[in-house]
Amino acid sequence: MTEVDNAAIRREGMSMAGMFEKYGLIVFLALLLVIAAVTSPAFLGPQNLVNVLTIAAPLGMVVIGQTFAILVRGLDLSVASLMATVAVLATAFKATDDSVIPLIFVAAIILSAMVGLLNGWLIAKRGVSPFLATLATMIILQGARFAYTGGAPISTLPPGMAWLASGRVFGIPVNLLALAILAVFAGVLLHRSRIGRQIYMVGTNPRAAFLNGTSPERITILCYVLSSVCAGIGGLFLLGYVGTVSNWVGQGYELDSIVAAVMGGVALSGGRGTIVGALLGVVVLVVISNLVLLLGFPIEMQEVIKGVIIIGAAAFYRQRLM
Repeated sequence: MTEVDNAAIRREGMSMAGMFEKYGLIVFLALLLVIAAVTSPAFLGPQNLVNVLTIAAPLGMVVIGQTFAILVRGLDLSVASLMATVAVLATAFKATDDSVIPLIFVAAIILSAMVGLLNGWLIAKRGVSPFLATLATMIILQGARFAYTGGAPISTLPPGMAWLASGRVFGIPVNLLALAILAVFAGVLLHRSRIGRQIYMVGTNPRAAFLNGTSPERITILCYVLSSVCAGIGGLFLLGYVGTVSNWVGQGYELDSIVAAVMGGVALSGGRGTIVGALLGVVVLVVISNLVLLLGFPIEMQEVIKGVIIIGAAAFYRQRLM
């Protein structure tokens, strides 16, 4: 076999791999929807589809933020704890008037930005690993919540919070519209702005980004602020769905957001991934979880599936980079 033939085979293999990377998740999602419809007719029921979308929206918001953290070679384990803390903050106003909701959002965003600044400062300025920095923040937030609530659930919320989770505008769920707006903003920031190009540069090669005039520290801090703000907003929308604030609102979202992002093509090594891909990962993860419940499998099966997804995605990206 000649060198020309070998080169052609390599090009074909690279082309096939590229096609699989680009469209593989879409094909998998389509097959998954067909399997879900065949094995559980209840899956296609209007109420079940509404439930799927309602559950997917807050997770999608968190995943958008998690994507920014992963793109700069990090991860954010504090997102779930921040969601619960924001939920507790919402009850601290002790308001039953919907006019207070904008103030709740402003306070939640400010708190979330402060948490993101702390995470980013620890990672970018002090050299703490993303795992340890965000784990420490998670524990601090958890301790603060329990100190404030004493571990008891709280239900003093403006009635409009429930509308954020279950309301409709022209038949479209409000939280889904909010997710779309957040996704468009994030997509434009990543793919149509100078900051987005800098984020990808820092994730791909921080040293080269620095030599090109970009501050890796500044970009890293910004990404963690965005991650926390998205988690805070997601926490408020999830709060409207749950209705009662406990210290564990959003529990498990730190793992789910990482799994969905990685499954959607956001590389753990940084510098590669899109918002659209990450949100496709959210849909796949939520459909799998919903199907597991509809088929009557134990809830623990969801954790097994997530673990398999992590291993498979990590193996795929490892092989691709070799």
